[in-house]
Amino acid sequence: MSNNLQSLIYSNEGGDKPTLSVLDQLLVPHEKTYIKIPDVEAAWSVIRTMQIRGAPLIAIVACLGLSVDLATNPKTLAELEPLSTKQEVIDYVIKKMDYLRTSRPTAVNLFNAMDELTGAIQAAGESKADVIKTVISHAEFMLERDVSDNKAIGDNGAKDILDNLKDRSKVRMATICNTGSLATAAYGTALGVARSLHAMDKLESIFCLETRPYNQGSRLTAFEIMEEKMPNGTLICDSAIAALMRTKGIDACVAGADRVCANGDTANKIGTYMLALCAKAHGIPFYIAAPFTTLDTKLANGDLIEIEERPAAEMIDTSKAPTTMPVWNPAFDVTPAAYITGIITEKGVIRKGEDGTFDIAGFIAKHS
Repeated sequence: MSNNLQSLIYSNEGGDKPTLSVLDQLLVPHEKTYIKIPDVEAAWSVIRTMQIRGAPLIAIVACLGLSVDLATNPKTLAELEPLSTKQEVIDYVIKKMDYLRTSRPTAVNLFNAMDELTGAIQAAGESKADVIKTVISHAEFMLERDVSDNKAIGDNGAKDILDNLKDRSKVRMATICNTGSLATAAYGTALGVARSLHAMDKLESIFCLETRPYNQGSRLTAFEIMEEKMPNGTLICDSAIAALMRTKGIDACVAGADRVCANGDTANKIGTYMLALCAKAHGIPFYIAAPFTTLDTKLANGDLIEIEERPAAEMIDTSKAPTTMPVWNPAFDVTPAAYITGIITEKGVIRKGEDGTFDIAGFIAKHS
């Protein structure tokens, strides 16, 4: 994997002085500038402003940013000084987690990561140092796990697509938004599937939708495809996907996810629902690729997902529309489970049962 695709740079050589910088993705591909993250406020800001994005990466940056804050931020160290009991320290850390939870609402990975970290510190030793060390060590574990999980997602997805490929030896794939190394700690989810197919010499071509209005596909995915030298990488307008399917042919569509509900309904970047509808109309398999932590059985269906709405300026500025024109700018949409062929995770591919529905809860119970 190219060093050009590092979404973050984390180090902790001494074991107690972690440092974190993240790639400013608003400047990619024209600049590669890293932003230092010295505290939770900086972590919150880069998540909120979408200087970093992608559900897995949001969770990792929040956890690592908390680690840096607790270990090195002078203001935090001063506030921790008078705290004497383990519960006081835990309560203090949880307040910082609650703040990080407010950065962006739709991606469940962030909330799951905070819950997991809460469980870890509650099981930590009794001293203040024990709690802080546990935050750091568990955040580092989550960073390593993200990379290995993404590779497993890529391999599982590639195998499933190839097993169901008809009359072809190589795959023509389409994807939306950015789900590669820049959306995760490394490797990627949906784009990780393309990366695995490429490594197997089974990727014939890959088409990425530009992903209006924020252009994560044209700014980020196109950049990754070129950096990785994937074959026949092509950028298309979002509205060109139906014509592409009809005239050039696609074997599989793979998208990421910010949340997968108990029935399989999936929230992802705006335009994913459109891609799934086009795939269904053309008889093309449509997959979701996401880590196990994206599965959310607390929500029965996609109607219950809180959809983030972004500022009007994001659309006005990129489309050069009249500045006073009213705007509806949802960051995500929900793809009903009926249009999803399979949900690719690091623990395997979730497929529909004989009744035509996904058993997400059963899959979680089996693999937890």
